Amino acid sequence: MHRILLVDDDVDLTSMLSLYLSREGLEARVVHDGEAGLNEALRGGYALVVLDIMMPRLSGMEVLRRLRSASNVPILMLTARGDNVDKIVGLNMGADDYVPKPCTPGELVARIHAILRRTESRNLPDVASVSQTLEAGALTLWPGTRQARWNGVPLELTGTEFSLLEVLVRNAGQLTSKQDISQEAFGRSLTRFDRRIDVHISSIRQKMGVREDGRSWIQSVRGLGYQLLKD
Repeated sequence: MHRILLVDDDVDLTSMLSLYLSREGLEARVVHDGEAGLNEALRGGYALVVLDIMMPRLSGMEVLRRLRSASNVPILMLTARGDNVDKIVGLNMGADDYVPKPCTPGELVARIHAILRRTESRNLPDVASVSQTLEAGALTLWPGTRQARWNGVPLELTGTEFSLLEVLVRNAGQLTSKQDISQEAFGRSLTRFDRRIDVHISSIRQKMGVREDGRSWIQSVRGLGYQLLKD
């Protein structure tokens, strides 16, 4: 049974979510302030952390920053509806996804399952995927073990960043639409005004650096999508 940590000071919401999660075969542990949430998450043993931004004692953003520096546990942020700043900052700091509040328990549980499926595919590869190697120029990916090397040096990526980069490597040299990237990486359609992919791509670009000609290795075509340059 997957253990989920809920860090939110909304007692009614966390009680409802705990009930929904238990019906889905997931075990929920609830804490109601940021400091306690960070300490509990650092103990380990959780498949995913659901983290609210506005909390007493320690903000969700600070919890995210400290937790991400010490752990790769998947993190789903709860943000205020319409607050794009929090969403973008959270993704840049290493959150795997976000859900605007107020949200329905059904929507949140669906997002949790989506992240868990990606995590399970990373942790339980089959024999073929373990031996598979993807290459595009100086970039090498091992999908089975979710490892990446750039110019022979390990490239540290979040789970979401790896999924996005894997799609681009498989289509290296070709323009890939954001809709196709979303479907292949996350298994869902891209909604209007959704900037998740843009923010994660920006983070990947920073980690890869620029070419000798000053251009990014990941080129964007406004309104169409992204292309990974092979050389």
